[in-house]
Amino acid sequence: MSNILHDGLNCIEPILNMPTTRSIPNKRWHLAFAAIYFSRALCSLLNQKKMKSGKLPVPSNPSFVVLNVKPEAFSSIDHTTLTAIVNGKSFNKLLEFGGIKGVADALQTGIKNGIDGSVNDVALRQETFGSNTYQRPPARRLLHFVVEAFKDLTILILIFCAALSLGFGIKENGAKEGWYDGGSIFVAVFLVISVSAASNFRQNGQFEKLYKVSNNIKVDVVRNGHRQQISIFEVVVGDVVCLKIGDQVPADGLFLDGHSLQVDESSMTGESDHVEINSHHNPFLISGTKVADGYAQMLVTSVGMNTTWGEMMSTINRDTNEQTPLQARLNKLTSSIGKAGLAVACLVLVVLLVRYFTGNTEDENGNQEFNGSNTKADDIVNSVVRIIAAAVTIVVVAIPEGLPLAVTLTLAYSMKRMMADQAMVRKLSACETMGSATTICTDKTGTLTLNQMKVTKFWLGQDPIEDSSLISTDLLNLIQQGVALNTTGSVYRATSGSNYEFSGSPTEKAILSWAALELDMEMEILIKDFTILHVEAFNSEKKRSGVSIRSEVDQNTVHVHWKGAAEIILAMCSSYYDASGRMKDMDDGERMKFEQIIQGMAASSLRCIAFAHKQIPEEEHEIRETSQKLEEDSLTLIGLVGIKDPCRPGVRKAVEDCQYAGVNIKMITGDNVFTARAIATECGILRPDQGINNEAVVEGEVFRNYTPEERMEKVDKIRVMARSSPFDKLLMVKCLKQKGHVVAVTGDGTNDAPALKEADIGLSMGIQGTEVAKECSDIIILDDNFASVATVLKWGRCVYNNIQKFIQFQLTVNVAALAINFAAAISAGEVPLTAVQLLWVNLIMDTLGALALATEQPTKELMERPPVGRTEPLITNIMWRNLLAQALYQIAVLLTLQFKGESIFGVNKKVKDTLIFNTFVLCQVFNEFNARKLEKKNVFKGIHANKLFLGIIGITIILQVVMVEFLKKFADTESLNWGHWGACLGIAAVSWPLGWVVKCIPVSKKQFLSYLRW
Repeated sequence: MSNILHDGLNCIEPILNMPTTRSIPNKRWHLAFAAIYFSRALCSLLNQKKMKSGKLPVPSNPSFVVLNVKPEAFSSIDHTTLTAIVNGKSFNKLLEFGGIKGVADALQTGIKNGIDGSVNDVALRQETFGSNTYQRPPARRLLHFVVEAFKDLTILILIFCAALSLGFGIKENGAKEGWYDGGSIFVAVFLVISVSAASNFRQNGQFEKLYKVSNNIKVDVVRNGHRQQISIFEVVVGDVVCLKIGDQVPADGLFLDGHSLQVDESSMTGESDHVEINSHHNPFLISGTKVADGYAQMLVTSVGMNTTWGEMMSTINRDTNEQTPLQARLNKLTSSIGKAGLAVACLVLVVLLVRYFTGNTEDENGNQEFNGSNTKADDIVNSVVRIIAAAVTIVVVAIPEGLPLAVTLTLAYSMKRMMADQAMVRKLSACETMGSATTICTDKTGTLTLNQMKVTKFWLGQDPIEDSSLISTDLLNLIQQGVALNTTGSVYRATSGSNYEFSGSPTEKAILSWAALELDMEMEILIKDFTILHVEAFNSEKKRSGVSIRSEVDQNTVHVHWKGAAEIILAMCSSYYDASGRMKDMDDGERMKFEQIIQGMAASSLRCIAFAHKQIPEEEHEIRETSQKLEEDSLTLIGLVGIKDPCRPGVRKAVEDCQYAGVNIKMITGDNVFTARAIATECGILRPDQGINNEAVVEGEVFRNYTPEERMEKVDKIRVMARSSPFDKLLMVKCLKQKGHVVAVTGDGTNDAPALKEADIGLSMGIQGTEVAKECSDIIILDDNFASVATVLKWGRCVYNNIQKFIQFQLTVNVAALAINFAAAISAGEVPLTAVQLLWVNLIMDTLGALALATEQPTKELMERPPVGRTEPLITNIMWRNLLAQALYQIAVLLTLQFKGESIFGVNKKVKDTLIFNTFVLCQVFNEFNARKLEKKNVFKGIHANKLFLGIIGITIILQVVMVEFLKKFADTESLNWGHWGACLGIAAVSWPLGWVVKCIPVSKKQFLSYLRW
């Protein structure tokens, strides 16, 4: 019994040893639970003793009712109440819960330390309040894309032709063999729809994956006193989230702490004015809104489907049927070719009907087919049906159904490969537009440089400091205050002996690391010793941040600290501290010396940051507090730091590649002109002889103050724009576009959004980029590396080039087939290539050809030619030269076979027609090699790397052999002997030397057939 009692006591021991931090009601519940548990344990022991003694217990009514008094987690608040507080912005309901502190207590969240963050804690919160995900509309099924494919005009025309051909075929040749032509067209339609629907379905799946990746935002949270980054999907109710400029608010919540927080709620309310958030009047933060200014910590109260943003996003179905400009141009081209084919078919129909009814046609026995009233009505109908079938065949061969498929395959393939090359495509049109880019405006920090910053220089007064022990105590305290309290970053250290963890922007982390490791700064102690009164947050326009603080010891004095771009802070100072801590006046001579120090550090590619301070009486602070502005005149310069951010490995090579490809690289940065010039020279954007006095380097303010005419005149010469604001970047993009440039712009900040939208291609940074910048961009560079921008340029050119290759290949097939059938129909009254044969050429060659040419990878040659202009036609003079040469050769050979083939080879008409068909197909196989290179004579270069191309060529030849030798009835062919096959291959192989010779012919710059600009 004592053992049992001992076990029982062990079970309730954790309950009795309650943490002292529990609220009084919770303590009472736990004491009640412990008492009842103890009573029941004693009763159980007594019953066991009675049973052992052989006496049965006497049943009796219980004198008490057992209640489950164990309190449920978060029982004092539910998600419905939390949603009502924030969505309704109900201050009264918030006060009923004891304000923000009361809600935090109910959610078991420490305002400073956040939630516990253990696996069980997070799981419990997700189970109670839901996860931060929202229900997506069901993905579109394959059937949806099949139905969409049926809406295409080309498909509808083919179906109509198939129905006519099927009906006429059965009427003329009976059901057993008459279905071949019409049935083959239906099979072709089925295959086109299947391939197109499957490709679009797969592309839709890729977009869904990309959508998930792009929505997987990293969020800073405080858990168990430790600031850490987690996925937005892992945010739970009770989390303390850190917000800064450009962040998307990840969930609904309440403002805990922060300064100058302004939020853009236009995505939810439509109002463009920024809303100020504070704890006194408006502490409500709505999911999906963007931080426009300031920084803060928020308490998450609702996530996922319990937020307005979640409800809204769950109803939005991402449209993946975006049609790119190139697709639109190709659809127009396809339509134009189809109309031309229809016109030719109508002409053939009229000519053949006239020839028949005027008695100019003969049957197989050499007799006149139409002999007036002596001809049977049934014979007339059969002949007319045959003539209409020939016309339908011409329409079918004229429609290049492979073109839209080629674009879809090319874009889908390139999008997938670009993702592997660290570029996530948000808008398909950017794939092809990037190939036309003539200018790239790039940021410096993180794009050209590694964004791994470290303080390498420190100046006090006019002396460089190597040893922090030489700094006077008072001055050291001021430096530590200016670093610890004027920052959006944080320092975390689990124990006194463990390593520091720094969070914030790369610049903030570099300064915090330097102060903590070199100056022994204790950030937590400083935060406790001072009260922050007002903050002016850093942004890319002001290039500085400030804070006013009051010491807990001296309540009568307010300290103002400023930190920012060195020359901007220097201009605000009228005195400075020397190395010994004495304050000295700053006259023009002294100011000049400081400017030289700044320029010297900048010339060494260092980013210069200055710290300044001013002490003001409490009375003066109270007067200024009404204007919410910090003191920014007559400051005292504390010191200067130089931060090194090394250039990325390989960035110089990437810049040179772009410049060699005819693309201008312009660096637009907020750094001072000396730092900007040093980095630009190191990266190869500037030549060493291009100094600051040269027109290649300009400051944003100077560029802004140019007259419109001056800007237009000088914008092409500018290579570097320093000390620029987002407005300056936008202004440059507009000027370049007015001059006819196709402009790509990189950006990472919220204020870069207008320039990213204005540019032809907006490139945002995946690591340092804010959510606002990413939403405004077309492509996200996942590794923030300029080399990836150069790769995107190469892929853009590859997309455009692959589609041009296929257009040349496709149109050669169409022109040759159309001309052969037209000439034969007019002269002989019949077509040598049947509907089945032409569909085989059109479908298999086009589909497989599209796959082979669409998957060609980027080559160095693409970067050796100038960019494709904005108005450059899709079919260039070079393409016309190649296309017409091959088409004319094929027409000449095949018409020779048509009229002289029987006598040349000594064969009958059926074998001759098979020779024409076989030669035509093999010509396309050989011409597919020619299409690989539009300009280069060596069409085999790099072919070993494209296994898919070689595989498709092999498959095509095998299928052709099957078509000729085994599917005779279906394809209307005859078996060929080895000699015939050798002749066909020999004729087709002439395409290679012909292609080599043709490429020696120069082409005019004046556009050939300028009216054919699709």
